[in-house]
Amino acid sequence: MTAALAPHGLHHVTAIAEDPQRNVDFYTVVLGLRLVKRTVNFDAPDTYHLYYGDESGRPSTLLTFFPWPGADAGRQGTGLTTATAFSIPPEALGWWQTRLKELGVDADDPVARADEEVLRLRDPDGLVIELVASDGDSRSGWDGASAVPGDQAIRGLYSVTLTERELEPTAEMLAGMLGMAYGHNTSDRTRLVMSGGQDGTAVDVLPSKDSRGLQAAGTVHHIAFRAPDRETQARWRLELLEAGVNVTEIIDRQYFTSIYFREPGGVLLEIATDQPGFTIDEPLLELGQHLKLPPWLEPNREQIQNSLPALRVPSR
Repeated sequence: MTAALAPHGLHHVTAIAEDPQRNVDFYTVVLGLRLVKRTVNFDAPDTYHLYYGDESGRPSTLLTFFPWPGADAGRQGTGLTTATAFSIPPEALGWWQTRLKELGVDADDPVARADEEVLRLRDPDGLVIELVASDGDSRSGWDGASAVPGDQAIRGLYSVTLTERELEPTAEMLAGMLGMAYGHNTSDRTRLVMSGGQDGTAVDVLPSKDSRGLQAAGTVHHIAFRAPDRETQARWRLELLEAGVNVTEIIDRQYFTSIYFREPGGVLLEIATDQPGFTIDEPLLELGQHLKLPPWLEPNREQIQNSLPALRVPSR
């Protein structure tokens, strides 16, 4: 089928962590991302929801976490998003390799993959992060981390990798139902791209005979694609319903609205709007410095704050 539904890139990736302070330290200090929002999981407000991205937390730059203290370790496998890739300038690859080694980060040597150079690392929970040398990425990234110069900084999301027991059903949904186009393939993966294949628009599907993954700390919870506005999102939701997909109602996430559904292999997908963004409830210069709650949770602020561990956010 030919679909009008056509997300124009990755909006964010949401993963699970165990220790919130360790998570903040790694992503702000080691990787140099900005903590752009400190809020809670709206569905389980006794845990944080932490958002990292560029200066303003623009869609396509965001990696977010539910940190559950005491959470068991997850296990990579089929039915999961098994790698989240960020774009870096090509000349920054060696700089990042040296930095990660000096900081004792679990990282591999860079490898060539098709026409890309990829540096793979793992965060303290074992979440797989890839840094891809990408020429021509116009995004500026976040230059407020003193240890990460602006010319070396991470630019934003580049791609995600879905590991699946069966390639075809997932690829067919992404291409046939979500309007993605087939990109360049390698011997072990199939790439699908959104909106002409710019940075932050690639989804790699990796077939595997591994056992099914276990979603817990160190694994991705869901990935989100971009819708320009709520009106478009509502049309896309109806299109998914007409195609027989079990999709949620539109849910208010304060900084965007969302719909959720699963692809055939089991990965949870979201379509999120670009607006209204993270400055809706605090100024740009203060993003991430204060616990922000949506209006419907504000009456329970004291109870929620008492249930959360204190966080130290590094200053610029």
